[in-house]
Amino acid sequence: MACVMDMGFLENPSALSKGRFDVDEDELGVGDLQQCETQMKFIMAPVASPNTFCVDLKNAGQAPAGLLDFKKGTTTLGFKFQGGIIIAVDSRASMGTFIGSQTVRKVIEINDYLLGTMAGGAADCSFWERHLAQTCRMHELRNKDRISVAAASKILANIFYSYRGRGLSCGTMVAGWDKTGPHLYNVNDNGDRFEGERFSVGSGSTYAYGVLDSGYSFDLTLEQAIDLGKRAIYHATHRDGASGGVVRVYHVHKDGWTKIEDGKDVNQLHWQYAKEKGLVGDE
Repeated sequence: MACVMDMGFLENPSALSKGRFDVDEDELGVGDLQQCETQMKFIMAPVASPNTFCVDLKNAGQAPAGLLDFKKGTTTLGFKFQGGIIIAVDSRASMGTFIGSQTVRKVIEINDYLLGTMAGGAADCSFWERHLAQTCRMHELRNKDRISVAAASKILANIFYSYRGRGLSCGTMVAGWDKTGPHLYNVNDNGDRFEGERFSVGSGSTYAYGVLDSGYSFDLTLEQAIDLGKRAIYHATHRDGASGGVVRVYHVHKDGWTKIEDGKDVNQLHWQYAKEKGLVGDE
């Protein structure tokens, strides 16, 4: 990876800020967004066709059996309610049937008002969302103002779109609070970008959606919203073998974000919820 950063803006910062504060960041084009980004060039694999490298290697029989069968799993979710946005994730990283880690942090803290989640390839999501954090910081230094959630999510979508078909595996959410209030976006590796009230991404998302759809209401209190997020993640980990570990919960509000739950073991939640129902827990 080669990274070249243009620091010329420091010589005349007033020229950069002139006329930029009245721009609608959600309407920025690719060229305009590149003005906000650091100049980063991601070097592809030195082969004739990088976008089909893994497939070509597998078809040629040069890779051990199963090595290139990228089976991934996770559960992440986010939803808006009257108190802001709740983000909840699990912490398991899987490699097929092998559990690689139980302590992955799937929430990327972009800045004090922005959060990103990762599902898919851990390296892809982590790399590009941390690059997004750097880009958002550069935008703030140049414009003397925080970037909007819309603009941040659009930058990420444009990055994914530029690498479409080259093997990126990313299912992300960007959540935050700006001058226009709370916003929640779903951005995937095809460059698709959607704003919505609630999303769940990952192999356990169908189970999480089942709990969210049955318990969601915009008028939830903070305590109810936190409990709904934790229950949705727990039930997904209970049914999806590729999800598990601990539940992490964040609350996005007008003053930024707050880490509510830094790691509640889903095994403890299993017995807790069973006891609440009057069950033993092994039913």
